[in-house]
Amino acid sequence: MPKRILIADDHGLLRQALRQLLSDEFPDFAVAEAEDLDSVMVQLAVAPADLVLMDLGMPGMAGAESLLALRAAHPNSRILVVTGTEERCVILECLAAGVHGYVLKSSPAEDIVRAVRQTLAGDIYVAPVLAAVGNERAFAQRRAGAPALAPAMRPGTARFTGRQMHVLKLLSEGRSTKEIARVLELSPGTVKIHLAAIYRRLNAHNRTEAAMLASKLNL
Repeated sequence: MPKRILIADDHGLLRQALRQLLSDEFPDFAVAEAEDLDSVMVQLAVAPADLVLMDLGMPGMAGAESLLALRAAHPNSRILVVTGTEERCVILECLAAGVHGYVLKSSPAEDIVRAVRQTLAGDIYVAPVLAAVGNERAFAQRRAGAPALAPAMRPGTARFTGRQMHVLKLLSEGRSTKEIARVLELSPGTVKIHLAAIYRRLNAHNRTEAAMLASKLNL
Protein backbone atom coordinates (compact mmCIF):
# COMPACT_ATOMS: atom_id res chain seq x y z
CA MET A 1 0.00 0.00 0.00
CA PRO A 2 1.41 3.46 -0.91
CA LYS A 3 2.72 5.56 1.96
CA ARG A 4 0.52 8.57 2.63
CA ILE A 5 0.43 11.83 4.61
CA LEU A 6 -2.84 13.72 5.16
CA ILE A 7 -2.81 17.46 5.91
CA ALA A 8 -5.96 18.56 7.76
CA ASP A 9 -6.46 22.32 8.08
CA ASP A 10 -9.18 24.76 7.04
CA HIS A 11 -6.70 27.33 5.69
CA GLY A 12 -6.07 26.57 2.03
CA LEU A 13 -2.83 28.53 1.72
CA LEU A 14 -1.31 26.74 4.71
CA ARG A 15 -2.34 23.36 3.31
CA GLN A 16 -0.73 24.20 -0.02
CA ALA A 17 2.49 25.38 1.64
CA LEU A 18 2.69 22.26 3.80
CA ARG A 19 1.90 20.03 0.86
CA GLN A 20 4.72 21.54 -1.20
CA LEU A 21 7.14 21.27 1.71
CA LEU A 22 6.30 17.65 2.48
CA SER A 23 6.21 16.60 -1.18
CA ASP A 24 9.73 17.95 -1.56
CA GLU A 25 11.08 16.45 1.66
CA PHE A 26 9.24 13.11 1.54
CA PRO A 27 8.97 12.15 -2.16
CA ASP A 28 8.08 8.55 -1.30
CA PHE A 29 4.81 9.68 0.29
CA ALA A 30 1.59 10.70 -1.41
CA VAL A 31 0.33 13.91 0.24
CA ALA A 32 -3.42 14.61 0.50
CA GLU A 33 -5.49 17.44 2.00
CA ALA A 34 -8.65 17.79 4.11
CA GLU A 35 -10.36 20.97 5.28
CA ASP A 36 -12.45 19.71 8.21
CA LEU A 37 -12.95 16.71 10.48
CA ASP A 38 -15.60 15.19 8.26
CA SER A 39 -13.23 15.25 5.28
CA VAL A 40 -10.53 13.62 7.40
CA MET A 41 -12.82 10.73 8.32
CA VAL A 42 -13.99 10.26 4.74
CA GLN A 43 -10.43 10.19 3.41
CA LEU A 44 -9.14 7.82 6.10
CA ALA A 45 -12.03 5.45 5.41
CA VAL A 46 -11.03 5.34 1.74
CA ALA A 47 -7.25 5.32 2.13
CA PRO A 48 -5.49 5.05 5.51
CA ALA A 49 -2.67 7.52 6.18
CA ASP A 50 0.66 6.85 7.86
CA LEU A 51 0.56 10.35 9.32
CA VAL A 52 -2.17 12.95 9.78
CA LEU A 53 -1.26 16.60 10.41
CA MET A 54 -4.18 17.95 12.44
CA ASP A 55 -5.25 21.53 13.11
CA LEU A 56 -7.16 21.93 16.38
CA GLY A 57 -9.33 24.80 15.15
CA MET A 58 -10.78 23.44 11.92
CA PRO A 59 -14.55 22.81 11.61
CA GLY A 60 -15.84 19.74 13.45
CA MET A 61 -13.03 19.59 16.00
CA ALA A 62 -13.79 19.39 19.71
CA GLY A 63 -10.28 19.57 21.06
CA ALA A 64 -8.55 16.60 22.63
CA GLU A 65 -11.77 14.59 22.66
CA SER A 66 -11.83 14.50 18.85
CA LEU A 67 -8.18 13.44 18.82
CA LEU A 68 -8.90 10.68 21.32
CA ALA A 69 -11.77 9.33 19.23
CA LEU A 70 -9.75 9.64 16.02
CA ARG A 71 -6.93 7.62 17.55
CA ALA A 72 -9.41 4.93 18.58
CA ALA A 73 -10.94 4.79 15.10
CA HIS A 74 -7.60 4.76 13.25
CA PRO A 75 -4.94 3.38 15.62
CA ASN A 76 -2.43 2.80 12.81
CA SER A 77 -2.35 6.45 11.76
CA ARG A 78 0.13 8.61 13.62
CA ILE A 79 -1.11 12.11 14.48
CA LEU A 80 0.94 15.31 14.53
CA VAL A 81 -0.90 18.38 15.80
CA VAL A 82 0.07 21.49 13.81
CA THR A 83 -1.60 24.46 15.44
CA GLY A 84 -1.16 28.00 16.71
CA THR A 85 -1.97 27.20 20.33
CA GLU A 86 0.89 26.94 22.80
CA GLU A 87 -1.11 26.72 26.05
CA ARG A 88 0.24 24.16 28.49
CA CYS A 89 -3.10 22.53 29.24
CA VAL A 90 -3.92 22.10 25.53
CA ILE A 91 -0.55 20.49 24.78
CA LEU A 92 -0.86 18.07 27.70
CA GLU A 93 -4.43 17.15 26.79
CA CYS A 94 -3.49 16.46 23.17
CA LEU A 95 -0.55 14.26 24.09
CA ALA A 96 -2.62 12.50 26.74
CA ALA A 97 -5.19 11.79 24.02
CA GLY A 98 -2.54 9.82 22.17
CA VAL A 99 -1.13 12.14 19.50
CA HIS A 100 2.47 11.60 18.50
CA GLY A 101 3.64 15.18 18.21
CA TYR A 102 2.80 18.84 18.67
CA VAL A 103 4.31 21.68 16.63
CA LEU A 104 3.33 25.30 16.08
CA LYS A 105 2.26 26.65 12.70
CA SER A 106 4.70 29.51 13.22
CA SER A 107 7.64 27.09 13.48
CA PRO A 108 10.42 27.26 10.88
CA ALA A 109 10.04 24.83 7.99
CA GLU A 110 12.95 22.74 9.24
CA ASP A 111 11.18 22.21 12.59
CA ILE A 112 8.02 21.00 10.86
CA VAL A 113 10.05 18.64 8.68
CA ARG A 114 11.85 17.38 11.79
CA ALA A 115 8.51 16.85 13.53
CA VAL A 116 7.15 14.84 10.59
CA ARG A 117 10.32 12.76 10.32
CA GLN A 118 10.38 11.94 14.03
CA THR A 119 6.71 11.04 14.27
CA LEU A 120 6.96 8.82 11.20
CA ALA A 121 9.96 7.13 12.85
CA GLY A 122 7.87 6.29 15.90
CA ASP A 123 9.07 9.03 18.24
CA ILE A 124 7.09 11.68 20.10
CA TYR A 125 7.90 15.22 19.00
CA VAL A 126 7.31 18.49 20.85
CA ALA A 127 8.58 21.73 19.33
CA PRO A 128 11.66 23.21 21.05
CA VAL A 129 9.83 26.48 21.61
CA LEU A 130 7.43 24.57 23.86
CA ALA A 131 10.19 23.05 25.99
CA ALA A 132 9.12 25.12 29.00
CA VAL A 133 5.97 23.05 29.20
CA GLY A 134 7.98 19.94 29.99
CA ASN A 135 10.29 17.42 28.37
CA GLU A 136 9.30 14.77 25.85
CA ARG A 137 9.91 11.92 28.27
CA ALA A 138 7.41 13.42 30.71
CA PHE A 139 4.90 13.78 27.87
CA ALA A 140 5.44 10.17 26.83
CA GLN A 141 4.90 8.95 30.38
CA ARG A 142 1.79 11.09 30.71
CA ARG A 143 0.42 9.73 27.41
CA ALA A 144 1.13 6.14 28.46
CA GLY A 145 -0.90 6.57 31.64
CA ALA A 146 -4.45 7.70 32.26
CA PRO A 147 -5.67 10.45 29.91
CA ALA A 148 -5.25 13.88 31.47
CA LEU A 149 -8.51 15.21 30.10
CA ALA A 150 -11.01 17.16 32.11
CA PRO A 151 -13.24 14.96 34.29
CA ALA A 152 -16.44 13.91 32.59
CA MET A 153 -19.36 16.13 33.49
CA ARG A 154 -22.80 14.98 34.47
CA PRO A 155 -26.06 16.31 32.98
CA GLY A 156 -26.83 19.81 34.16
CA THR A 157 -23.19 20.92 33.98
CA ALA A 158 -22.18 19.36 30.65
CA ARG A 159 -21.00 21.71 27.93
CA PHE A 160 -21.12 20.74 24.27
CA THR A 161 -20.17 22.29 20.96
CA GLY A 162 -23.01 23.31 18.65
CA ARG A 163 -22.45 20.24 16.48
CA GLN A 164 -22.44 17.96 19.53
CA MET A 165 -25.76 19.47 20.62
CA HIS A 166 -27.27 18.58 17.24
CA VAL A 167 -25.94 15.02 17.48
CA LEU A 168 -27.12 14.72 21.08
CA LYS A 169 -30.65 15.88 20.21
CA LEU A 170 -30.94 13.33 17.41
CA LEU A 171 -29.49 10.65 19.68
CA SER A 172 -32.13 11.41 22.30
CA GLU A 173 -34.76 10.93 19.58
CA GLY A 174 -33.50 7.40 19.01
CA ARG A 175 -31.81 8.09 15.66
CA SER A 176 -29.15 5.66 14.46
CA THR A 177 -25.63 6.76 13.57
CA LYS A 178 -26.47 6.54 9.86
CA GLU A 179 -29.63 8.59 10.34
CA ILE A 180 -27.74 11.27 12.29
CA ALA A 181 -25.11 11.37 9.56
CA ARG A 182 -27.77 11.80 6.88
CA VAL A 183 -29.65 14.56 8.75
CA LEU A 184 -26.51 16.54 9.56
CA GLU A 185 -24.82 15.76 6.23
CA LEU A 186 -21.80 14.21 7.92
CA SER A 187 -19.99 10.93 7.40
CA PRO A 188 -20.87 8.12 9.86
CA GLY A 189 -17.23 8.20 10.97
CA THR A 190 -17.49 11.85 11.97
CA VAL A 191 -20.72 11.18 13.86
CA LYS A 192 -18.91 8.45 15.79
CA ILE A 193 -16.22 10.98 16.72
CA HIS A 194 -18.86 13.33 18.12
CA LEU A 195 -20.63 10.47 19.90
CA ALA A 196 -17.37 9.45 21.59
CA ALA A 197 -16.94 13.01 22.86
CA ILE A 198 -20.56 13.09 24.05
CA TYR A 199 -20.21 9.79 25.91
CA ARG A 200 -17.14 11.12 27.67
CA ARG A 201 -18.76 14.38 28.72
CA LEU A 202 -21.88 12.58 29.97
CA ASN A 203 -19.77 9.86 31.61
CA ALA A 204 -21.88 7.37 29.67
CA HIS A 205 -20.62 3.90 28.82
CA ASN A 206 -22.82 3.22 25.81
CA ARG A 207 -25.38 4.66 23.43
CA THR A 208 -28.41 3.71 25.53
CA GLU A 209 -27.04 5.31 28.67
CA ALA A 210 -26.12 8.45 26.74
CA ALA A 211 -29.63 8.71 25.29
CA MET A 212 -31.16 8.35 28.77
CA LEU A 213 -28.89 11.05 30.21
CA ALA A 214 -29.59 13.28 27.23
CA SER A 215 -33.30 13.13 27.98
CA LYS A 216 -32.56 14.98 31.24
CA LEU A 217 -31.01 17.90 29.42
CA ASN A 218 -32.88 20.88 28.05
CA LEU A 219 -32.04 20.29 24.38
